[in-house]
Amino acid sequence: MSELVIASNEADAHAAEAVKQHHAALAGALNLHTEALFTTASGRDPAAAEQARRDLVDWCERELIPHALAEEQALYPAAQATIEGRLLVEAMLGEHKVLTQLLRDVAEVDDLLRAAASATALREVFDSHLTKENDLVVPLLAATPGVSLHDLLGGMHQLLGEAAETGTPGADNVGAGCGGHACSCGEVDGPGYPELDVRAVPHAIRHATIFGALEAVQPGAGLELVAPHDPLPLLDQINRRWPGAFAVAYRERGPEAWRLTLERTDA
Repeated sequence: MSELVIASNEADAHAAEAVKQHHAALAGALNLHTEALFTTASGRDPAAAEQARRDLVDWCERELIPHALAEEQALYPAAQATIEGRLLVEAMLGEHKVLTQLLRDVAEVDDLLRAAASATALREVFDSHLTKENDLVVPLLAATPGVSLHDLLGGMHQLLGEAAETGTPGADNVGAGCGGHACSCGEVDGPGYPELDVRAVPHAIRHATIFGALEAVQPGAGLELVAPHDPLPLLDQINRRWPGAFAVAYRERGPEAWRLTLERTDA
């Protein structure tokens, strides 16, 4: 569970929130790629499974690994210089090595089911790693006198992505409404896309997690979203962020869960 960050000033508080939002987007994208590989590796289409593996490896090399390297350069030295953070950072650096090895396993193992197993392990380690950063490293830096989290993150686009340029998105603070999205009125069967269940994701980072997953969806593909309520504000945001790009079909309308298929239809 994400904890409240006590920062020494407003700029550091915003920086801490931006880190958490970007972490959520990364986790969402990695979850989607992992589920896609696991689903296809368990099926009868080895070509689709191989493509899912390439997509996962390409995304990790483009996003996850540069993110880890940016952390090592921007955040870890200042945390390691504190008494509280020295051993923590050593452990975090060790986890970076584990993530790199797991990614190598995903890319090189011959058996696609074993590749999917390594991808699942990579996702679990990464989720745990992000929790430590959100709940331990970032609060430590934000509260340490003489350390500016905002300055440490200055210009680190690889670390914060869009949040570094636009500020904290405030994704959950919009009004409800359909916003022109396409949706069906009845329940339909989904086409077997990877599932993203966000019911256990903290509200503050839930939309960022979904946006990260949607960024990874290619035209003609999609995801199955499981939400704890009818996500009308989210659908409005998606339509404004990607106008006309996603077709939405409800599969289940509560009361315990709302299940939707979001399919990318733009070229």
